[in-house]
Amino acid sequence: RKALNHELSKLFNEMWDVDVNRLVPGKDYTIDLQGKAGAAQQGDSAVQDSAARHLFHNVNEERLKSIKTFATFISLLDNYETSTGVAEVVTPEEMVENNCFLDAILATEVMKLAHEYLLKKNLAKPSLADFKHQLYDIWFQLYARNGGDRPDSCGFEHVFVGETRRGKQILGLHNWVQFYLQEKRNQIDYKGYVAWKNKTRPDKDDKVLSIQFSWKGSVKPIGSTFIGVSPEFEFALYTVIFLLAEESVTRETVKIEEYELQMVVCRHGQHIGTAYPVLLNTSSE
Repeated sequence: RKALNHELSKLFNEMWDVDVNRLVPGKDYTIDLQGKAGAAQQGDSAVQDSAARHLFHNVNEERLKSIKTFATFISLLDNYETSTGVAEVVTPEEMVENNCFLDAILATEVMKLAHEYLLKKNLAKPSLADFKHQLYDIWFQLYARNGGDRPDSCGFEHVFVGETRRGKQILGLHNWVQFYLQEKRNQIDYKGYVAWKNKTRPDKDDKVLSIQFSWKGSVKPIGSTFIGVSPEFEFALYTVIFLLAEESVTRETVKIEEYELQMVVCRHGQHIGTAYPVLLNTSSE
């Protein structure tokens, strides 16, 4: 594994410390971990279910709606056609929603830290308006995934909303708010947690979890996700790594709080292909 990136760890911990919109476990939400997930392969249609109940026992939606970055983020989640190969159409209303979300996150301390850091590296423009254009292009510009000719995807859709490929494979979907909302609609079935090596089971206040779930008829054998963090926190982390990256797949080892993570970011040309955290302490590396 790659050596710990101390510079990024320092930056990400500073972001963590100023992430005032992060939700508090036990107060703003409660998770119900239940059983340990069984073995599974990507694309399995049936696997052992070690969790009869939802992962999210409850989430304070009033709190979510009262925080501008969460509220604007949630309004974006229904803007996408999740099947790859089906062309996306971005309506003028959706463009407005994208811009409202970017305006909301750019006003946060988390994104200000990201912007300052990228400025020092000459990877971002000084003006916030230019930086916002840059973010729009990285995250919301549509492209064709898998060499198709129809623009059917974008970084935001993949990472935060999730996609399916030919109904057999789950792509992306690394965001806890989307997971919760899909679970509430009975679209997602949580199958259990994936344990850490040095810890028999995760705690209900862990901020990063490895989980197994099925969605739209397919199983994701293992997916790591931040829990409770603000959308701006994830957005900032992935953007920084993307702009620093030179190769098509970048893996940076960082320590955020007590979590040792490998942050994986894949490029799709000038755009984000995918981005997610991998818990390095999990047993199924």
